[in-house]
Order: sequence, then C-alpha cells, then structure tokens
Amino acid sequence: MQTFTSPTELHAWCMEQKRLGRVIGLVPTMGYLHEGHLSLIREARKRCDTVVVSIFVNPTQFAPNEDYDAYPHKEADDLALCQAEGAAACFLPQPGDMYPQDASTWVEETRLSKGYCGAQRPIHFRGVCTVVAKLFNIVAPDVAVFGQKDFQQVAVIRRMVRDLNFPIEIVRAPIVRDSDGLAKSSRNTYLTPEQRATALSLSRSLFAAKAAVDAGERSAEVLETAIRQTVTAAGWAPDYATVVDAETLVPLQQVAPGASAILLACRKDGLRLIDNILL
Repeated sequence: MQTFTSPTELHAWCMEQKRLGRVIGLVPTMGYLHEGHLSLIREARKRCDTVVVSIFVNPTQFAPNEDYDAYPHKEADDLALCQAEGAAACFLPQPGDMYPQDASTWVEETRLSKGYCGAQRPIHFRGVCTVVAKLFNIVAPDVAVFGQKDFQQVAVIRRMVRDLNFPIEIVRAPIVRDSDGLAKSSRNTYLTPEQRATALSLSRSLFAAKAAVDAGERSAEVLETAIRQTVTAAGWAPDYATVVDAETLVPLQQVAPGASAILLACRKDGLRLIDNILL
C-alpha cells in the first residue's frame, strides 16, 4: 500500500493508474476508522481495481465552537486497517497541503445543504463540498463511496457532482450498526455508558417507524411524532425528525415507499447524534 501526503504526488500516481487502465475508487474519511469505514472500502474494492482512502480531518467543515481539536485520531491503526482491507493507497495530507494560507475559493451547494444539519452547522457543507471537490481533482476517481449515515452529505455531494459535471459515480453504502442497533460513528467514543444506552432510542424509533410504514402507515406527521416521543422519553432533544424525499430532501406529508427516508438528529449533554432510515 502506498502512502501519500503530497496532493501533487498522489495525483501523479493516480494518473499512472489510469494510464494502466485501472478503475479508481475513492473513500474519503476523517480517520479513526471503524467497521462502517471498512465497509466503504470493501464496497469500493468490489467496483474498482484501485482504491484510495483519504484520511483528513478537514478544518473548514468545523465551526469555531465544534470539536476539530478534539476529533479522535489513530493514524497507525488506520493505516493498518486500510492495508488489511486491500486499499492501494492512503492519502494523509496536512491542512497546509490542502489549503494555501491565502486560500479564497469555496465550493458551495445552496439548496440541499441549507436544512437539517446545515441549519445547525451553517459552514459545514461548504467545507465538505470544497474538500471533496479537491479530493476529486487530486484523485480523479471513477467511483467515490460515502456512507448512508451522513444522508444529507451524500445528497449534497451527488448534487455537486451533477451540477459541476464531475464524471464520477457516487455510491451510497448502507449504514453499519453495532449489534444493539447504534449507528457506527467515530464520535460514539464521546458517549458515556449511560448516554450510549439512551442513544439506542434513535435507532429504535426509526426501526419502529419503518415497521409502521411496512404495516401501512403513510402519514409523515404520525411517524415524526412517534419518533420525537421515543427519543424525548430517553432524554434526547430532537433537532429534527423528518420524512423526506430521498433524493431532494424535501419534507413529505405522505410516505412514498421506495423514495422516502427519515432523517433524525438529537442532542443530549452537549452531544449530537444523527441517524436515518430508508423507507
């Protein structure tokens, strides 16, 4: 497995892979890899000859009051996991490698990014779009794999790819959950045992909503109310619990089976968790 810190050197290596006729897959991460990330690498390997994993905690998607400085790191472990999963290359730049000191250019999606997590984190998706666009230009992947857990992020990136004519297939890989149902997340390390136990209310409320839809329920209001009641009873305050069109993220009054999702974000004791489910 090759390891790169220089964007220029990685780009040259990727161009050589293309000259050899290899299909390139990209898995962008912020490191502290867990089974959810590894599932993305496996999905990319199914579709591609050469898989590049980026490990970069992107400073431009964090607000000043967020956890950029505290975000967990384990670089040596991450590299070992990438190698074990068959990644061909890892990209571990420093902020100065990705952003010149006088950088003044941004990539911003202005519709799908404004609600939900974008309403709570106003600069977040501008930073996400900018760094992902830069990774696309550096790696020139044929396929890029993102996790469903960040549902809004995938929708925003798909829109950016469409609107800016990136010749890249965006794959949304399913959520990986612990055996108790909690969606895998690097930030789960922040949870105390008590917080983790109550956090199971997020996934349980979503599973119950899907069961209700499977039984014939179509009212978004009924589903959203039940979810809010479940997580509130467990001590979590919902930022949003919304039935949406799975592509446009527009809120729906009625579930459209096969084309809808429920997005959920909750807070407790200064922590914020997100989850979702496709209907």
